[in-house]
Amino acid sequence: MQATRVLAEHRRFLDTLDHPEAVQRDLLTTVLEQNADTAFGREHGLAGVRTVEELRKAVPIRTHEDLMPWIERTMNGERNVLTADDPLVYFSSSGSTGREKHIPVTRTYLRSTFLPFYHASFAPLLQTLPDALAAPERVLNLWQDPTSPIARTSTGQPHIGASQFDYRKIGEDSASGPGIHAPWSRIPEELASASPWDRSYYKLRLAAEQDIRLLIGINPAMVAALPYQLRELWPRLVEDVRAGTLDGRPHTQPRPERADQLERYAAAFGTLYPYHLWPRLSAIFVWNSGLASLYLPRVREMYGPGVQLFAAPIASCEGPAAVPVDRHPSGAPLYLPGCVYEFVPADQPLTADSPTMLIPELEEGRDYHLVFSHVGGMYRCAVTDVVRVVGKVGRTPRIEYAGRNTTRSAAGEELTEAAALRALGAACHDTGGEIRNATYRLAPGGARYQLAVAFAGPPVAALADALDVRLAEQCDGYREGRAGGRIGPVEVIAVPDDAFLREWEHVVRAGQRPPRVKDRIFQPSTQAWARITAGREASAGQAVAEGGTV
Repeated sequence: MQATRVLAEHRRFLDTLDHPEAVQRDLLTTVLEQNADTAFGREHGLAGVRTVEELRKAVPIRTHEDLMPWIERTMNGERNVLTADDPLVYFSSSGSTGREKHIPVTRTYLRSTFLPFYHASFAPLLQTLPDALAAPERVLNLWQDPTSPIARTSTGQPHIGASQFDYRKIGEDSASGPGIHAPWSRIPEELASASPWDRSYYKLRLAAEQDIRLLIGINPAMVAALPYQLRELWPRLVEDVRAGTLDGRPHTQPRPERADQLERYAAAFGTLYPYHLWPRLSAIFVWNSGLASLYLPRVREMYGPGVQLFAAPIASCEGPAAVPVDRHPSGAPLYLPGCVYEFVPADQPLTADSPTMLIPELEEGRDYHLVFSHVGGMYRCAVTDVVRVVGKVGRTPRIEYAGRNTTRSAAGEELTEAAALRALGAACHDTGGEIRNATYRLAPGGARYQLAVAFAGPPVAALADALDVRLAEQCDGYREGRAGGRIGPVEVIAVPDDAFLREWEHVVRAGQRPPRVKDRIFQPSTQAWARITAGREASAGQAVAEGGTV
């Protein structure tokens, strides 16, 4: 990745932040000019649309699933359906229902939207550490892996994650992810079809003898998991270093002195930590909102003193949302050149005809459903993420990821992920608790919530009491349900520090690629809940908030 291109895209983005209305108006014109004569465009009369108000009348709000009839036509070989140019690949991501998404990705979208967004996001890192991208052999990219086995649609087109795409295939050599073409980084062909668990070990082994200065994590679950992998796999790693092997196969020169050094570290500390391998690591590039905002501070300590966290951009598989421009702890301004954004207040239902708001109408401190349109064929597409406005940069709202667009109800209330997460963060602040990870669910057969949490600090009863109070503050329905006795006090279940990491390992060993294994504020799987809580701490395993009402 070229630093000059990163900084150029960053400057171009900064130039938009003082006049969002004009940038959004021009982008809508571009989208319509390029795609009005598609099957979708003709069906919805896009040739006659000039403004967002006219777009609202012409096109209902749809989810990705609602757009699938048009997407399936493109997958079946029909041309000019959603976009004037044909999709190169289909990005995949498991949706909130668990069904795979198929996001059509065109050359125009990659070059005009995705790659400028991607490049601009590295600017705060380069402004702080100018040499961070200068030496690819010093970058460990956990997220991007274009050599991993790919899936295909029923008609043979690549169906892959964004982390699997090799941008050199469209002539974009400078767009390749940092570190993925380092001379040492390629997994040998004979091991390329290994399981995701083994491939994650191979990445770790290949990097173990390098002078890594920058870690590209993107997904914070992977960043949290690497120290756990070292704890579980360091004997295997040490033997490979000693023998110069990769999983027992000849690979490099034997390094018995280095192996002995690592063994001494493990004997002294009970495990290997990342800073034992990479004492000059200086930065981690990672999402820093959601649950990660609660656990990344402790995770960062395991990477070594002085290691800085740099925020990755905010996006969904359907398209980009926001690009960091500074060191704000959780928020970034909307990526105005990428999508035409509309918003629906998150306390209102999201329907095909929901009234939407535009950028000038947004209020700081409020949560919104995000709806966007872009040149890649997403027209008024509602994503499953909720964002919160946390300020402005210039005249452009700064947003942070607030949670998925899902709710739970114990007795008629609607508890959102965003409210549940804010309540947990406030309860931790109240009690001095430090979260390793956490997940909620509705208690089976009872009108109350349960929280499984790996944490340090106060007695579990203190966290339960604080959480009950904070949930009542964040959700009116919860407060009323508690006051009326319809909802029982929240139950907090303390689990071992590594409970969520063991669950991460379980999912990866079952075949899921690590970039797709994400934190869950609301745990949808009863099996996962059972695994996470199976080792609940015997000494103070659970507590129910005191008192009858809040």
